[in-house]
Amino acid sequence: MTLVYPFDDAATARAVVGEDGTLVAWNAGAQRLLGWSPAEVVGRPAAHLLVGEGEEVPDGPVGARWDGTLTLCHRDGTAVSVWLLAHHQDSADGGPGHWLVVTPLDPGGPRSPDDPLSTAVLAQSPCAVAVYDEQLRLRRVNDAMADVIGLPEKRIQGLRLSEIGGKQQSEELEAHLLHVLSTGRSKDVQTYMRTGGEPVAHAWLARMAPVTDAAGRVRGVCLAAHDFTDNFLARERLQLVNEASVRIGTTLDVTRTAQELADVCIPALADFVSVDLLDPPENGEAPATLTAPIELRRAAHQSVDPGNPLAVMKPGHSEVYPATSPQADSLVAGRTISATVASGRLDQWLNWNRTRGERVKEYGIHATMSVPIQARGRTLGVAVLTRYRRPDPFTADDVLLAEEITARAAVCIDNARRFSRERETALALQRSLLPRSLPRTAAVEAASRYLPAARAGVGGDWFDVIPLSGMRVAMVVGDVVGHGIQASATMGRLRTAVRTLADIDLAPDELLTHLDDLVVRLSAEAGGEGSPGEVGATCLYAVYDPVSRHCTLARAGHPAPVMLTPRGVASHVDLPAGPPLGVGGLPFESAELDLPEGTVLALFTDGLTESGERDVDTARALLCEALAVPADSLEESCDRVLHALLPPGGSTDDVALLLARTLGLPASQVATWDIPADPALVAPVRKQVVQQLDRWDLSEASFTAELVTSELVTNAIRYGAHPIRLRLIHDATTLICEVSDTSHTAPHLRRAKTWDEGGRGLLLVAQLTQRWGSRHTAEGKTIWAEIGLLDEE
Repeated sequence: MTLVYPFDDAATARAVVGEDGTLVAWNAGAQRLLGWSPAEVVGRPAAHLLVGEGEEVPDGPVGARWDGTLTLCHRDGTAVSVWLLAHHQDSADGGPGHWLVVTPLDPGGPRSPDDPLSTAVLAQSPCAVAVYDEQLRLRRVNDAMADVIGLPEKRIQGLRLSEIGGKQQSEELEAHLLHVLSTGRSKDVQTYMRTGGEPVAHAWLARMAPVTDAAGRVRGVCLAAHDFTDNFLARERLQLVNEASVRIGTTLDVTRTAQELADVCIPALADFVSVDLLDPPENGEAPATLTAPIELRRAAHQSVDPGNPLAVMKPGHSEVYPATSPQADSLVAGRTISATVASGRLDQWLNWNRTRGERVKEYGIHATMSVPIQARGRTLGVAVLTRYRRPDPFTADDVLLAEEITARAAVCIDNARRFSRERETALALQRSLLPRSLPRTAAVEAASRYLPAARAGVGGDWFDVIPLSGMRVAMVVGDVVGHGIQASATMGRLRTAVRTLADIDLAPDELLTHLDDLVVRLSAEAGGEGSPGEVGATCLYAVYDPVSRHCTLARAGHPAPVMLTPRGVASHVDLPAGPPLGVGGLPFESAELDLPEGTVLALFTDGLTESGERDVDTARALLCEALAVPADSLEESCDRVLHALLPPGGSTDDVALLLARTLGLPASQVATWDIPADPALVAPVRKQVVQQLDRWDLSEASFTAELVTSELVTNAIRYGAHPIRLRLIHDATTLICEVSDTSHTAPHLRRAKTWDEGGRGLLLVAQLTQRWGSRHTAEGKTIWAEIGLLDEE
């Protein structure tokens, strides 16, 4: 800060000497003292003004101060003995520093006892007091202020505050003095600076007041400084603790939390901080006591210097710390341990590793503090705080502050680890309950994705593709309310229930009705003390028949699917919403669609389309756009849909996506006969089946198909109701025999006794086929049996 004063600048001799010893500036006061004009000395070595040998321009670090008496050469050739005060300062443009050299030329002369400036000085004041005149030059200081400055009054009389202090804070205080002098109003200013030879900065409260004469004219300014460092540091520590409570633990991520701990401590508490953590035990229980050597993994570190040059290990790497290391010492002792160069322990601490020893010497580390990270009775790791730029050692208050901040971080780290363990457990459970791979069927080609929530973790979303009889396939997507292990477990129960209900070939609306009853029972079981639980779910269930290319769908409070036609047009399927599962007592409605071969159905959970960044309609429009983009495979389409709808950081809810492209079974692979209710016609029917298999080049399956067909048709004629229909369906791996009639009585497999004449038909069918069963239809029932073609070859 450069101040412009309406005062005489010649009352102080002032010169600026560069780092190379060249005079850079020379004021009127310096010309008055030695007679040299600025043109004669600026740009020349300052040493040319010295008289005698061995006298040199002072040297020292930025911020250093020097004072002493030198013999200087006057322009007329005489020698002048001058007391000089020099300050080493930074350059305003960021270049090399310089020395500001000053000496007073007009201390102010003698003062009478009734001088208003003299009477303003309170010799007994507990504060450090200084009085400045109308030129803002020092007139008087009391003993306390002289001790603060570190120079006697007689040496600094006549100098301005900026010339005495030589720091940026000094110039700022001088600007406030000028304001008080100009306005005549008192002012309080807080500053934080080093004074005299103190290695540590102090906090000062400077009270500035105008000094007036009897006529009320402002004759100067009185400055009374009070050292309130203890209060200031206490407030700073409290502020740092509050800041730590806000900045540490913003996420449930262990590494991020450790980095936040390191960031908070820099630079308020240390110049370099490293955070090393113990690897979580496999059984979840940490040992009661720790013994050296101890293996720790670097979680985070931070430094006042960019790039963390003091770090010798990268985050994520582990190292074994011996008993002579600060990490091991504090962990074994279970308490904070600090060391300094003076104690001698620091050399042993930091020199156990050669690389660390070199860094100690290079950066001048002089104080280290090792704080165990402990939470809920368990030791999680250790934080090591180091000082090399700050000159002061760690105090007892610093130890308490570091322990307070570390304790807060330890709870957050422990919470993050607990969350990670629960998340991993829930993920493992979720993966075990979801299908590892989708079955390959003749009805659909399918691809799927499941993504857990970015923050809440896994939930109850699930999907499934279930092969049904008659080449048909069921597709289901569901969502259980909530997240975590409980939601995953409920999801597994519902998925199992859906598979069980699908095996008995229930219609979609009927299946959802049974599933709703199950959720109601689960809610009752989850409740307590007479109150119901909070189990809830949504579900979408669809059945597709590749023979008829007919699809039946029903949903229970779930988002409706999106359909992409073979022509590339995507649209929403108009489907009755239905109540969510668990409401109980309300009906579900189904819808029927005719789907051309190659139609893509997109079934998904609400985590895909519901977001705080956009409304549902916009998200569904984006889904249609992403689905309509041509792709080489459904896998590519899945990735494109997720990329288009989910934010980079992941969704706030888990997401399940199922894409299914419909396939059609050619009419040439299906044969149908209407069977009269006459047992005598069973033999001609068997003959027709054998002939059809010959046309399909499936003669190897003729024997089994003939027996199965004979038993099913005979059973329908004897116990069923007219009309009766026989249908054969085949693909590359399976031959299906179906016999339908209008009776709703389902057959039962039983073991016939030795003397029974019948009862062995279905047992024979079960032995000869891969699977068999019956399903109810609107007109009656269908008994079906699957014959594996690959096994027959």
